[in-house]
Amino acid sequence: MSRPLQAPAPLMPPLQQMEMPEQDFSTAFSDQNAPKFAPSGHMALWRILAFSPAMLATGLLVWVMRVWFALDGFMVLELLLLALIAFNFFWICFSVSTVLLGLFSLSKRDRTRPDRPPAAMKVALLVPVYNEEPWYVLGNVRSMLEELSARRSAHSYAMFILSDTRNDALAEQERLSFDALRADLPSGLELYYRRRANNTGRKVGNISDWLRRWGAGFDAMLVLDADSLMTGRAISRLTDALSRDPSAGLIQSFPQLIGAQSVFGRMQQFANGVYGLALAEGLARWCGFEGNSWGHNAIMRTRAFAACAGLPPLRSRLTGREQLIMSHDFVEAGLLRRAGWRVRFLPRLGGSFEETPPTLIDHILRDRRWCQGNLQHLNLLTARGFFAMSRFHLLHGAIGYLMAPIWFALLVIWALIGHSADSSVIRYFSETNPSRPSWPDMSEPRHILVILLIYAMLLAPKLLAVLAVVFGGGRLADYGGPARFALSAASEILLAVLYAPILMVQQMIAVFRTAFGLQRGWSPQARAGGRYGLSTLLSCHALETLSGIALWGGILAGLVSVWLIPIAVSLILAIPLSALSGLRAGTSQRGWMATPVVYSEPKITRTARHYRAQLKAYLDVRSQHPAE
Repeated sequence: MSRPLQAPAPLMPPLQQMEMPEQDFSTAFSDQNAPKFAPSGHMALWRILAFSPAMLATGLLVWVMRVWFALDGFMVLELLLLALIAFNFFWICFSVSTVLLGLFSLSKRDRTRPDRPPAAMKVALLVPVYNEEPWYVLGNVRSMLEELSARRSAHSYAMFILSDTRNDALAEQERLSFDALRADLPSGLELYYRRRANNTGRKVGNISDWLRRWGAGFDAMLVLDADSLMTGRAISRLTDALSRDPSAGLIQSFPQLIGAQSVFGRMQQFANGVYGLALAEGLARWCGFEGNSWGHNAIMRTRAFAACAGLPPLRSRLTGREQLIMSHDFVEAGLLRRAGWRVRFLPRLGGSFEETPPTLIDHILRDRRWCQGNLQHLNLLTARGFFAMSRFHLLHGAIGYLMAPIWFALLVIWALIGHSADSSVIRYFSETNPSRPSWPDMSEPRHILVILLIYAMLLAPKLLAVLAVVFGGGRLADYGGPARFALSAASEILLAVLYAPILMVQQMIAVFRTAFGLQRGWSPQARAGGRYGLSTLLSCHALETLSGIALWGGILAGLVSVWLIPIAVSLILAIPLSALSGLRAGTSQRGWMATPVVYSEPKITRTARHYRAQLKAYLDVRSQHPAE
């Protein structure tokens, strides 16, 4: 007797609808369903320890420089120079104090124990995709589903591929990959697929569409990027944390960087592995339950998110037109906290991974999109009901980009000042002008002192983290031993110093592109990296090269301090350094700047790589034999 044919499984589960109203930034809002909780008594102390050293150090530097400048009264130029130095120095010091807090916190064992078992939760794992490689995304999805299937958990999970893909050929591959994956999955694993006809609202609209139509059937949603990977243990621990804390609306993990094979990618991955956790731990300490979100590898309570985080269009103060909120994650975290929910950060969770752009140009293209989104946040600093820390997160994100033109202005002023009053560039070219400006007294010793102090503070977080690894006991073996770790750390610091001025100029360009409306859209990231020819390198790095030539001309003419040589070297070598960024750094364990995820690769990354290759081969065969 033949078995009856089974109907194909539906692409999506039955509708379970819920409301998701748009929030009003002009009116405060409180969610009556948010449980009341007592603020931590230690939070004020952590924030004093984070902010006070930066404020005191900046105040001391300003006081010393005030004494230098005040001999003949203050000039406008002196006040400008003082303000630029103080502004930059505060944020540098704040990074140092955050890393110190993180290192202190990491030195203490986490002795907290759960007071009760977690209540079972039904969790949706959401993977929004937009013109991504289907075999890549679905290979990652399969590895995460199988890890969850192998774990004993009180929670249940369903995976959703939420496609906004506009390319019909890619969409067809998505569907083929989905059908092949679903056919191979063990029974009991839920996998769904939905492609929107119109990608209204981009990623924000994609998630909110799912919430409105299916969100009521799930207690929580864990949002993943197309390149995200999370172990079953990490997903379970994140769900346990949300279940045990009924006042939490969002809990963010700390993603480690993986998969880097290029010089630039390895540099980023090494920095993330060595310095990232200390910075993240310090951030978690002073944020407390008023944390931030990066929009992926984070779990959110669905009803809280739907009730409190619906995003309206944002009216631009420059053009008056309504715009989509680009960097929505910062704003959503602020809205959840405004409504009474906790927003937490668990950097020690582990098992949360993502990838990084492989070349300098790919990083720049992504940075331009992020700059556009982060500068929008300046329009929300006066929104009603936001907590002070949420406003600080919005401001901090914008300042990360606004510091670039400030650094550039400071560099120009330093270059023009020269060695002393007699060698000032302006005086040199304007000696016959009776109204020539009188520059501040930043003679060579004072000039050098300020530059060295800023260089030292910029390197301090890296050096502190390196020392923590060296004296941390047993961790050097994770980086290939003391000699290989020392070589990798020195290489990363050298490359970071070389790339920093280039990134400064590129972020300044991004700020001006955004300010003048030249940066439009939000194109998908080239995750595999681009292949860029000489013409692209020349057009991308023209400003850095010209700035480097001008700086070197001043140095060789004796008009500009030789202490600016590191910056001049970087700028004039921008094109070859950009080309270097995409070269392979090695794929084996003996590769350059390798981290623990290279020397001891997590099982899930090996599994994901296997399934990605398997799906890619399947799609290649289907493309050659479409009728089969």
